[in-house]
Amino acid sequence: MAGFVISGLKPLPCIYDRPAAGVISTSSSKSRFLTKNKNFPGLKTLNPIKSRNWGLNVSAPFRVASVEEDEGRKERNHGINGFEEQEQEAGFDPGAPPPFKLADIRAAIPKHCWVKDPWKSMSYVVRDVAVVLGLAAAAVYVNNWIVWPLYWAAQGTMFWALFVLGHDCGHGSFSNDPKLNSVVGHLLHSSILVPYHGWRISHRTHHQNHGHVENDESWHPLSEKIYRSLDTLTRTLRFILPFPMLAFPFYLWNRSPGKSGSHFDPSSDLFVPTERKDVITSTLSWTAMAAILVGLGFTMGPMQLLKLYGIPYWIFVMWLDGVTYLHHHGHEEKLPWYRGKEWSYLRGGLTTLDRDYGWINNIHHDIGTHVIHHLFPQIPHYHLVEAVSTFTYLFFFSTLMLSYFIGFLIVMLV
Repeated sequence: MAGFVISGLKPLPCIYDRPAAGVISTSSSKSRFLTKNKNFPGLKTLNPIKSRNWGLNVSAPFRVASVEEDEGRKERNHGINGFEEQEQEAGFDPGAPPPFKLADIRAAIPKHCWVKDPWKSMSYVVRDVAVVLGLAAAAVYVNNWIVWPLYWAAQGTMFWALFVLGHDCGHGSFSNDPKLNSVVGHLLHSSILVPYHGWRISHRTHHQNHGHVENDESWHPLSEKIYRSLDTLTRTLRFILPFPMLAFPFYLWNRSPGKSGSHFDPSSDLFVPTERKDVITSTLSWTAMAAILVGLGFTMGPMQLLKLYGIPYWIFVMWLDGVTYLHHHGHEEKLPWYRGKEWSYLRGGLTTLDRDYGWINNIHHDIGTHVIHHLFPQIPHYHLVEAVSTFTYLFFFSTLMLSYFIGFLIVMLV
């Protein structure tokens, strides 16, 4: 099922040739109006008058608008040899720096996109918390086995939405107040069993090293030496679906293969000494939430707790693992990874992918607009607009089907 889901989610851009002059974004759904940036004549962005998209449509890599493009693309294939031929034929060199700078992209982004509105950010928190509580109350009131799977899919998605808001707190894009970011981030992430500071710091490492083979933190490729050193169980859990879709809690405790440390341990390699107090605070918050859940288990019974919280939690984990993978790996087109002098912050950020999740975009706060987020994580989520559109309803409905399957198993066991 998971393999079918991943194959159904197409990346927003395709991989195209390096631009010779002028950068334009691609769209698989509609043509866009383009206008030249006054500060950088070669850089083209969307015309804000003719398009509602006020954010720069950045994608990785960029394309050239040429007459010969369609004809040349027909002769390409997806094999390694074909890709090498494509590079030579088009003059594309993945080892060369991009033909533009990070400052060029920054200058093309409208100034209002950098503005953080704490009241607006809090309104999303209030909205999502209200939905979470409403869904739980409705599920308890109806208490029907036809409704429970619907609740699991919906509530798991809302847990994921809460995580994204806490993720924004970690980036500082929630507000300009570090204390507000920390308080809200702890409340949101602890409620779904995520150690806020521990994850925030490792996620910062991920952003600072995105696209780097050795230094990236999330879903990075393993060297042959590390792969061969893995035992059979670790290989199975890492590479055979659906196990990688459930990896996040284990990653929090042990990180990825080839890396050591824990998000709960203040003495872990993940953290420097000045961050240890923050890690201890987050670990205590996580422990408090775990204690609350244990207490609720005794109060309402373990089965009711499983239905209300346990299964939605694992749906949330599937969302997190699946979305993270999709944003950093192509399906039909493979994305480059760099090391040494070939790597740069800009090049690494351009190896991420935008994904369009259709009507779920608003629910999980436009997290699919991932390229611009990786380049400039300080931009609030409500200023991250989609670059192009595809349909990805399959992910939600696959979790719904999984929920019904879990419900069937519980009914049979009970």
